[in-house]
Amino acid sequence: MTQDAAVATAKDSKKDTGLDAAEQTALDADIAVLQQGSRTWSALTVAQRITLLKSLRTSVSATIEDWANTASDSKGLRPGHPLRGEEWLSGPYSVLGALDAYADTLSKLSQGRSALDGLSIGRAPGGRTKVDAFPLTGIDSFLLSGFTGEVWLQPGITPDTARSAAGLGQLTPAASGGVGLVLGAGNITSIPVLDVMYELLAHNRVALLKVNPTQDSLVPVYERALAPLIEPGFLRIVRGGPAVGAYLTGHPDLVHVHITGSAATFDTIVWGPSRGPKAGATTRRKRENRPLLKKPITAELGGVSPIIIVPGEWTDADITFQAEHVATMRLQNCGHNCIAGQVVILSSDWSQAEQFRAALRRAYAGAPERPIWYPGSPSRLHQAAEDYPDALVLADRLLVEVGEGQDAAALETTEYFAPVLGVVELPGLGQEFLDTAVEHANEKLQGTLGGNLIIDPATEKALGSGFERAIAELRYGSIAINAWTAVGFITPTLTWGAFPGSTLDDVGSGIGVVHNALLLDGVERSIVRGPFRPFPRSLPVVNGGGRWTILPTPPWFVSARTAADVSEGLTRFRARGGILGLAKTLLQALRA
Repeated sequence: MTQDAAVATAKDSKKDTGLDAAEQTALDADIAVLQQGSRTWSALTVAQRITLLKSLRTSVSATIEDWANTASDSKGLRPGHPLRGEEWLSGPYSVLGALDAYADTLSKLSQGRSALDGLSIGRAPGGRTKVDAFPLTGIDSFLLSGFTGEVWLQPGITPDTARSAAGLGQLTPAASGGVGLVLGAGNITSIPVLDVMYELLAHNRVALLKVNPTQDSLVPVYERALAPLIEPGFLRIVRGGPAVGAYLTGHPDLVHVHITGSAATFDTIVWGPSRGPKAGATTRRKRENRPLLKKPITAELGGVSPIIIVPGEWTDADITFQAEHVATMRLQNCGHNCIAGQVVILSSDWSQAEQFRAALRRAYAGAPERPIWYPGSPSRLHQAAEDYPDALVLADRLLVEVGEGQDAAALETTEYFAPVLGVVELPGLGQEFLDTAVEHANEKLQGTLGGNLIIDPATEKALGSGFERAIAELRYGSIAINAWTAVGFITPTLTWGAFPGSTLDDVGSGIGVVHNALLLDGVERSIVRGPFRPFPRSLPVVNGGGRWTILPTPPWFVSARTAADVSEGLTRFRARGGILGLAKTLLQALRA
């Protein structure tokens, strides 16, 4: 398209888009560059793509300090705030880990090997194939000792099929995936970058990334970090609000859309606005199954995440630690996370239930205060206070303890995306409680993105195969056992996305997966397993058969006193190595 033609087209469509001619011309020019970049990408061998990933790793490593500090500042975390470490781990640390994992996968493929060569592949309940996907390196085995991760594939996929299909787009590198649109998340700074990388490596699709306005301050950092993708035309980054998003989702030269956001935004893109003068047309389209969007779309959309507490015989230290664990699941990033734990499911027959409730109140109230920064979250916090006027107001956060006969529907179906945590009780002990809690989470809670479960080693052992059967029944795309699903998010060789089965007209927590650095096909879910007790109580003499770990309070806990220094140190080590720096970081971790 010539520039004159582009201007004419933009003028003709100004009425529909709300953009002026210059804005549309600039967007069209970016798409034209990406179309050429798509052809360039298709001409690269897998070995050349490895070289590109190494160059990208260098450029990302050069930006880590600016990245973390800019993100912290944008969220109102002043210098010296104890929670600034969150922005190191959920930003550059996550991206560097993904680059390393993708490079390893592509190295195997370039040598004619399976992407799963050297990995353990076994069986999960229901005849499923599972891939032991974490840890895969000695340093991860050491730093995250006690944590493991596995990917379960959909029923019917055999180990041989898994091996032959692993690699996705990199099995046919010359096959172009065209140019796609990535609508970036506004809450976690690594998400837009990880989504772009997955588009490129899983689908051979170059990307136009539209950042969420909350991330505008990160654009200069992204442009420096991702320069090796931008310069050859594999990526373009644009800012803008809903008008830019609407123009791009409807653009004929963009063949695919990926969004991380809300189900309401997804429905607006696919079907049209649900309010205003066009709402009637949207309703008719949905009823007649005539989507407004004429191209494929994938999405990660969040939900209401459960935290199932399986009753057992816990020590006072266990109760304190796990209460801080639960508080972290809600309060990290001020609750502005798609998998922030929202509903704690307790046993009403557990003799220690009230002791745990008291510990949870203390941990929830005692976490460091921080701004509620995400747009719309204050109103959702206010909505929760109206839904539950008897809720405990603890500092800048809400704790809803649903009493007998009280309606938990609002808590269980509204993703508040704010510091709102609820507690509900169900009857039973042992397997009876676990099965009831799993059914409750599956049937009552909105969404299928992430579910968490905490169980002591003795109780897990006593349940035997019944425990694994219950996990198989829990319909979530990411499941964390004695961990938080965010550990799965930052583990690149695991997958991230809703449980399969969502559709355009009932999207739930989304469609498709991302991350997935092993490039597995036919994924059903990923499972993280962690230690019930931290160091030094993880030592075998006191652990009761649980997993051993060197971690005291993990650096992602909001109660970890040295989290900021440890998270920064781990990211610097991931970027540049250095045993002395790592040793210093580990000493700081022991003070957490």
